[in-house]
Order: sequence, then C-alpha cells, then structure tokens
Amino acid sequence: MSLNALLIRQRSRWRMSFWLLSLSLVVVCFYSLSVGELWIKPWAPDGALEQQLLFQLRLPRLLAAFAVGAALASSGAVLQVLLGNPLAEPGVLGISGGASLALVCVLFFLPFTPSPMLAMIAAMVGALVFTLILVGLSRRRSVSMTRLLLIGVALGILSSAVITWAFYFSDDLSMRQLMYWLMGSLGGVSWQQLSLLLFIVPVLIVLCCQGKKLDILMLGELHARQLGLNVASLRWKLILMVSLLVGSAVALAGVIGFIGLVVPHLIRLMLGTENRYLLPLSAIAGGLLLVFADTLSRILLPSADLPVGVVTTSLGAPVFIWMLMRSQLN
Repeated sequence: MSLNALLIRQRSRWRMSFWLLSLSLVVVCFYSLSVGELWIKPWAPDGALEQQLLFQLRLPRLLAAFAVGAALASSGAVLQVLLGNPLAEPGVLGISGGASLALVCVLFFLPFTPSPMLAMIAAMVGALVFTLILVGLSRRRSVSMTRLLLIGVALGILSSAVITWAFYFSDDLSMRQLMYWLMGSLGGVSWQQLSLLLFIVPVLIVLCCQGKKLDILMLGELHARQLGLNVASLRWKLILMVSLLVGSAVALAGVIGFIGLVVPHLIRLMLGTENRYLLPLSAIAGGLLLVFADTLSRILLPSADLPVGVVTTSLGAPVFIWMLMRSQLN
C-alpha cells in the first residue's frame, strides 16, 4: 500500500471517529436532558414544572458539563505534547489544584462572594502559576519525566492540604459546603455562571486550531525552529490558553480529574498522534465523557446527587494505573 493510500485511510478513520463521537454526543445529551426524578421529553416539555426543570436546571448543567469536559480533555492533550509526557493532565499535575487553591483563597479572604468573572480570574492565576512551575522544570535536563510527574502530584497534594486548613479554620457554612463542589460537581450551575462560556468557547476553538503547530513541535524544538516555528511564542500562547481553560473549568465545576488524561491518551492509542485531528476530537470526546459521567452521578443513587469528580475518578483511576504499568513495561 502506497504512502498516499495510507494517509487517505488514516484521514478516513479520523473522519469516521468524528462523526461517531458527534452522534454519540447527541444521543447522550438527549438522554441527559430526559432522565431524572421526572422523565422529560426535551423536544416537548409538558407544563411549567417540566419547562423549569429543563431550562433552569438540566440544560445549564448539560452545557457546563460539555464545556468543562472539552476544556479539560483538550488541555490534557496539549500538556502531553508541551511537557513531553503521555501521563500529563491538569488534575494529575496539580494544575487544577493550583486553580482551586487560588479560588479558595479568594473566597476565604474576601468579605463578599466573588462574581463568576473574579472567580475565573483567580482560578486562572493559580493554574498559570502551577503551569509555569511545571513547564520551567520540564526544560531542565536534570528533571526526568517521572520526577516531573511526581512534582505535579506533590503540588496537587500541597494545594489540597492548604485548602483543608482553610476549611478547618473557617466558620462560614458556605465554605464548608464548598468542599462538596471541590470534589467536582455541576449541581446548581446557573445561566449567570455560564457566562464563563464566553471565554471558554473562543479559547477552546483557538486551542484546537494549534494542532499543526503541535505536530511540528513534536519533531523537536531545533527542527521546529528550522521549519520557521516560533517555539517560545507558541509555548507561552499554549500556557496561557491551558491556564484559562483549566481555571474556567475549576471555577465552574470544581476539580474534575482524569478527563484530560484518559481521553487524549486513548485516542492516540486507537487513531494516531496527529494533533490537528486529535485536539478537536479530544474536545468532543471529553465533553461526551463528562456529560455521561454527570448523568450517572444524577441517577446512580435515588434522591441523591453524587459529585461528578468521584465518578470520573472511579472511571479514570484504573486506566491511569494501566497506563503507568504500560509505560513501565515499555
């Protein structure tokens, strides 16, 4: 088989996967809007109660789940290239922890409840600081990829410890209730909070358009420079976009792990490493996975709403262990 025929076949696989995931996303979204304590037909809600449930509770939650899942999955795909580590992911590397730490500090020290915009800015700054630490360490030859991963895990543990201290010394009931949100929850997302989508969606689109440059960057920095790529500018641009996406995701839904790890890694295993196709496909698959996980969190227990972060961790932790064992064997 010629090289041209192989390329055509590979592109056909990417295109087929795109349509299959898109179709699956539509089906899961309709099911998510329908299922619950009260079954609703999304295309024809009957009565004021069903309309209120659909448009004030389920639809905002669905949009938030897709946006957060897409943001985390695409961020994970970029981090895996940027850090040269297939196990890189915002949650595992502590970037989500940095965003949540900054957000909790704002909630703890400010005498008023921050607006969604202020919450996003605080979370973005925390994510940016942790991302810069990791990227700076990754460029040092003395720091191996395994050690970098451990540093990220340690940063995540440190941020969790500081957050726990903040909750322990807080007498504010809302701060204690926030612990549930920090476990990863989309319950109670309002249309006002969805104003963050005005930032998430454009940044996500721009990030997904960086695939060709990431493909060149994977050839090595020296080769990329020889091909005319401004590596330093691209790295800063990616860092800022990943920080904004992770910060917005944490401000909207708390810390949700393993979406950015499992989704792009499995797509690479099944379809290949072409980032110009992988990034948009990761966004769709990440949104699909989180919508599915959030639906499970609503229906697994009667009259209860599990934190969606618990569901994604339960699904992703076994895959993460398998990936660690696989990388060790290789």
